[in-house]
Amino acid sequence: MASERPLDGARLLVVAPTEARPEPLASVLDDDALDATAVSTATAALERLETTSVDCLLTVQSLPDRSGLALLEAVREREPDLPVVLAPIDGDESVASAAIAADVSAYVPLDDTADGPAEDLRSAIERALSAAADRRRRRDRARAFDAVFDDPEAYGWLLAPDGTVRRANEPALEAIDATATDVRGRPFSELPWWESAVDGEAVLRDAIETAASGEITHRELTCVRADGATARDGSDAAAETDDSDRRRTFEVTVRPIRDESGTVVSLFARADDVTERARLERELRESEQLHRVTLNNMTDTVLITDDDGAFTYVCPNVHFVFGYSDDEIHEMGTIDELLGPDLFDRDELEAAGVLTNIECTATDRAGREHTLLVNVREVSIQGGTTLYSCRDVTTRKRREEALTALHRTTRKLLYAETDREIADIVVDDATDVLDLEASAAYLFDTDENVLRPAASSPAMERLHGPVRDHRATDDSVPGRVFVDGESRFFADVHESPSLSNPGTELRSVAYVPLGDHGVFVAGSSEPDAFDDVARELTDLLATTAEAALDRVGRERTLRERDRELERRNRQLTRLNGINEIIRDLDQALVGAETRDEIERAVCDRLTTADRFSFAWIGAADAGDDRIAVRADGGATEGGSYLDSVSLSLTGGTEPAVRTATDRAVTGVANVADGLREEPWRSEALACEFQSAVSVPLSYDDFTYGVLTVYADRPDAFDEMVRTVLAELGETIAAAIAAVERKRALLSDSSTRLEFAVGDETVLFTRLARRTDCTVSFDGGVRHREDGATVVATVEGASPDAVAAAATDLVTVEGARVIGRDGADDDGSDEDAGGAVLLDLSRPVLALQLADHGVLLRGVEATPTDTRVVVDVPSSVDARGGADVVSTVFSEVELRSKRSVERTTPRDFHASLRDRLTDRQLEVVRLAYYGGYFESPRAQSGESIAETLDISPAAFYRHVRTVQRKLFAIVFDEIGLPANPSRGVE
Repeated sequence: MASERPLDGARLLVVAPTEARPEPLASVLDDDALDATAVSTATAALERLETTSVDCLLTVQSLPDRSGLALLEAVREREPDLPVVLAPIDGDESVASAAIAADVSAYVPLDDTADGPAEDLRSAIERALSAAADRRRRRDRARAFDAVFDDPEAYGWLLAPDGTVRRANEPALEAIDATATDVRGRPFSELPWWESAVDGEAVLRDAIETAASGEITHRELTCVRADGATARDGSDAAAETDDSDRRRTFEVTVRPIRDESGTVVSLFARADDVTERARLERELRESEQLHRVTLNNMTDTVLITDDDGAFTYVCPNVHFVFGYSDDEIHEMGTIDELLGPDLFDRDELEAAGVLTNIECTATDRAGREHTLLVNVREVSIQGGTTLYSCRDVTTRKRREEALTALHRTTRKLLYAETDREIADIVVDDATDVLDLEASAAYLFDTDENVLRPAASSPAMERLHGPVRDHRATDDSVPGRVFVDGESRFFADVHESPSLSNPGTELRSVAYVPLGDHGVFVAGSSEPDAFDDVARELTDLLATTAEAALDRVGRERTLRERDRELERRNRQLTRLNGINEIIRDLDQALVGAETRDEIERAVCDRLTTADRFSFAWIGAADAGDDRIAVRADGGATEGGSYLDSVSLSLTGGTEPAVRTATDRAVTGVANVADGLREEPWRSEALACEFQSAVSVPLSYDDFTYGVLTVYADRPDAFDEMVRTVLAELGETIAAAIAAVERKRALLSDSSTRLEFAVGDETVLFTRLARRTDCTVSFDGGVRHREDGATVVATVEGASPDAVAAAATDLVTVEGARVIGRDGADDDGSDEDAGGAVLLDLSRPVLALQLADHGVLLRGVEATPTDTRVVVDVPSSVDARGGADVVSTVFSEVELRSKRSVERTTPRDFHASLRDRLTDRQLEVVRLAYYGGYFESPRAQSGESIAETLDISPAAFYRHVRTVQRKLFAIVFDEIGLPANPSRGVE
């Protein structure tokens, strides 16, 4: 299609006087191809240009108000691009030259006489319009290029075809802090811009070569600022440096610029900062990848269908729930095949827009049933209108049901009272909680260190057989689990080396310890039955059972503790009562003057205030061979009871008889036991005596009788009460001994008994036999804190030999000679005899006898026999005194017995002891036996003082004091006044 000519419809303004318009002008004005308008003056032309758009101005040189050249200059000032044709009439070269200088578009001189100029004028106007159009086009293109080149949002470079820089816009220069001179003539690929770009130079050189061949090229480069990591070596260091503040991404476009011939004469390079776009694209890719991974791996499945229920989208993870691939789901056709029809109400969905947590069941590819929660939502996505989000809650549903069953079990366990009841509950409920058919519970027997089966389900008996005991050791799985305290879950228990029953049909088995109480076992005939939920529920059930067993154990311990506290309270109450009896008896014993008072007080105090029903004291009657009643107290029936029972020491079975026979405590917890075997029991029950205890009254191996106490209830005398009463028996015996000893000292008459003693352990006997002499002792004893000191008289041997023999004896702590007799006929003194002072440890013979009221008058021991003489006061039975001697010594034979009387109301010996101190008596005894009072003196006072470890002055003072007191007694006894002088000491 031919282009339109420039004259077609062009608006032409002709400036020429009306009266002087040549013919060419008239023909132009009449040309239909032009839209020509004429004015006569330059002023009118300028006014028209201000109000009317004109494509070309045609003017003559001669105008009424100014010249054509002046009009040209005025137009150029206003509209530099308006085409102006100057057509002077008879123009010359000077006008033409001036017109060209004034940038005239065309110069056509007119000749009014010829037709040729009209055609030339038309051609000139056409050339001027064409030139103006070209200028406008070039100017528009230049302006467009400048607009693009100087875009402040982009970086631009004008390049030579070889890639050298001809020009750079301000943003590009400012970005590298350079001037136009700095970059002009430099290769574009080597500018500082691309120093930190990945393969920047190579990429840009390739882009420039491609653009120089005529193709537009696009490249994307990532640059890092100078303070960041570089990647000029082609590595991914810059990419790995995730620092958006230093990384910039640029899209570089290189366009070829052609001339009129199509030759590429320049290249225009433009770089746009697409960092944000690249970031968004990267994030979008990452987001898409994340969504793909999420959709592929999440457990919720997303399905989208159209209005007919046909699938438009199936999430790739659909196999997690249903076991089908997404292609297999598409082949099903509609959602109804997968989730069933009538899942929800369409009208309800349309009204709400979304329906949540619709519970339904679906069957997977393997035939297993799943419980699903489905959310349904209206959408509009690629032809899909309904979105289904399916969540598999089978595990949660199962856990909820199991926890509900476990809650019921827990409530039952709250009311269980025994370990076995707890075991039964746990085993019975294990099927509902764990959905496993076999279960059992073992409880630990602490006495035998054995796990014993306490409960087992029928399925356990069917699959495993009867459960048996297991030692708490490593030789069985239950034993090892109990010892280690850690649960064991077996996918197949037959793989365990500790399996104790290879014939078991159980496969999946769980063994969970119940703390220190035992082991819980649950199992199934199917392998791999314990998933995470089953393990969790098994542990919870066992933990709940353990807590219940702990509670029962604590309650049992508390009950036992309460019983023990109650028992101790009762014991303390009884002990307080016993202590009260003891205090009461102690007061009575302290004030008693005679044995009868002691015995009566004891019987009365024991039966006061219903403490005990009846009490009595008896002593063996050697002449009658039976127990004689000495005192009793309490129930009035007691007297008749004693009269009706046999107290014979031969063959008797009454508690008092047994105690008197074997001298041991006899207790009867319940009189009714063996009622037909012992006659005394029926008599005791008739008197309402239901328990009894009898204790010996013994002190220092001597028995004063027996104390027997009865109570009106069984088991009234426990171990503590029997122990207290036994100690009370010793206290009573000691009190009786003290009273007897006191009466012995006050008695005016006594029975003197002489015994032959064959006891080889007697100290004086051993000394006599070791030294082959006679050793005598007059009964005098000086008490010490840990023993006593006695003086032994030696005849027929050297006292030094006796002292040496005595130091070898354990009972002798020290021995020293205090006196020697005269020499023998041959002049030697080896067998002359003398006196030896012996320090003895307890027990001391004289003190043992004195404790029971028997006074030792002397001991004489020879190598063949030993003679012991004692005085038994009239207040003490002579037979009892003999018994005392028999107790102290073995192999005793009574040789003589006679009565002795004191000559004065107070015994001379007692009077002397009352007036002398122990130290004074010791001094004069050593002086006497040491021969101080003999004439001539065997020892001087200084020698005896040295033996006593005192000064001579103290010795003489003690001797004179004793002599004065002795003479005073003598003179008082014979009735003569002594009238001692106080000045003699």
